[in-house]
Amino acid sequence: MPELRVGERQWTVAPGSNLLDALNQNGVSVPYSCRAGSCHACLVKCVEGLPSDSRPDALSNEQRQQGWRLACQCQVVDDLQIETFDPLRDGLAAQVAASDWLSPSVLRLRLTSERPLRYQAGQHLVLWAGQVARPYSLASLPEEDRFLEFHLDCRQPGEFSDAARCLKIGDPIRLGELRGGALHYDPDWYTRPLWLLAAGTGLGPLFGILREALRQDHQGAIRVIHLAHDADEHYLAKPLQAMAASRPNLNIELWTAAELPAALAQLRLVSRQTLALVCGAPDSVDAFARRLYLAGLPRNQLLADVFLPRG
Repeated sequence: MPELRVGERQWTVAPGSNLLDALNQNGVSVPYSCRAGSCHACLVKCVEGLPSDSRPDALSNEQRQQGWRLACQCQVVDDLQIETFDPLRDGLAAQVAASDWLSPSVLRLRLTSERPLRYQAGQHLVLWAGQVARPYSLASLPEEDRFLEFHLDCRQPGEFSDAARCLKIGDPIRLGELRGGALHYDPDWYTRPLWLLAAGTGLGPLFGILREALRQDHQGAIRVIHLAHDADEHYLAKPLQAMAASRPNLNIELWTAAELPAALAQLRLVSRQTLALVCGAPDSVDAFARRLYLAGLPRNQLLADVFLPRG
């Protein structure tokens, strides 16, 4: 039976046990979100021994050489000594610059870090409030903003969102790993039709990508669709409409859940050169993607970032 050791604690686990479960079920708290190897909230460092890893491609070669692994994707097969991610030691210090509500359920956090963070629109970052961590997509743009902006969906209770509600200007927060994500803007797209389809706070990263496209003077038609539960949750309606007022090639559409079936049925492609970026909860991303494929969009012209529920 392999032995698992963390600090002064040591115990025996069944061969093949999931590393994340083996840690959390024995009192070693390791945060997690997706359990799919995407969010990287469950990073741990192997000090001695190595687990069996089902997603070796999820981390860089440099990270793996340093011993980092995603606990949710690992199985304990031999004796293993682990160090958990310590946000004070391994993270980047930041503080809250602003906290305000954009809608009844969307909290906007703006953070400033102790040193500049190099990132691109569409990436996401693991945020630590004390010992609670969760990944969030960046809604800011490094070339234009002096802060890191995040849009938090607070409709449902959650450890991080509950902690975020209490944050005040000047409060400390730690930044974990920066992730690439599936969404980005490519300057080579500048003449092609660009569709940005977002559900809920999936609008956050697409807002950053839209700003990047406009910053690079995108010449093709840009169509932005935001799906919300109701009209009150179109939390960026005013800034989006203001941008469209000065950009003839930018069109903004605000859909509600009740309007979704009829709106999807009317969705038509003007050009097979269209590129579609989709972001939000799984059901919404699937609904958008299915309709786009039926409309004739080639599969390799759709990029999707799915906000997986914690589980």
